[in-house]
Amino acid sequence: MNLAGGLGPLVAMVMALSYSWRTTLSISGLICVATSFLCLLFIKNEPADVGLPSIEPGAKKGKGGSRDESTLKEFLLSPYLWVLSVGYLVVFGVKTACTDWGQLFLIQEKAQSILMGSSYMSALEVGGLVGSIAAGLLSDRAVARQGLRSHGNPRHALLLSMMAGMTVSMYLFRVTITPDSSKILILSLGALFGFSSYGPIALFGVIANESAPSNFCGTSHAIVALMANVGGFLAGLPFSTIAKHYSWSTAFWVAEVTCAITTLVFFLLRNMRTKMGRVSKRSD
Repeated sequence: MNLAGGLGPLVAMVMALSYSWRTTLSISGLICVATSFLCLLFIKNEPADVGLPSIEPGAKKGKGGSRDESTLKEFLLSPYLWVLSVGYLVVFGVKTACTDWGQLFLIQEKAQSILMGSSYMSALEVGGLVGSIAAGLLSDRAVARQGLRSHGNPRHALLLSMMAGMTVSMYLFRVTITPDSSKILILSLGALFGFSSYGPIALFGVIANESAPSNFCGTSHAIVALMANVGGFLAGLPFSTIAKHYSWSTAFWVAEVTCAITTLVFFLLRNMRTKMGRVSKRSD
């Protein structure tokens, strides 16, 4: 995803300079259609389709069910589920605002070229590629050292560090860039923001899965992902409305302050009960 996001803006810009936008979009659509046919041909539904043994159903559960299972009510009333959801909403919303509107901000308010705007987007995606991998590797090592528990999560430290990095990189992006700024500075800020934003996006889903009861892992991820989509929606019309009535700098300032407040609140709640659903008294 990050690789496509990094190459996409540059390829689209070069094609738009050589062809019309209609031709560029038509070529993109044809590539998607061709790829879907390849997926239809090569992706199989079941192991038996390629001569492998079928997956055997799991052992039947006892009358009382698994100890790790919870009711839907217990799961939905878990405060940590909604803390994760709000955090994911803000992080994904701020990231979407920068990827959707950062290019216009550079061009319209910072007097940068279209090429510089596209290059910034590519740098952001490259930074996101590195950030996603780093977040997975480093947080896995933290979990291996400390183990999972009912309160707090070893991944929180890295998550908070990257959310703080998002706030700092947004501040530098809004304040330090001028029409005379060097390309290296702009690209570095893009890569820093991508590194800091895609890491938490990867971690929120992982934390939602491993903190949920065994019978609601998929539901947990679906709920926090839904809230992320709400954040993406808020980064559209509401964000652009602020820019329309005030300025792009003001709109990015609002996103920056929102991210900072969310990071602070998440820091204060970092040791809350993270195990969702039913927890035995002994574990609690």
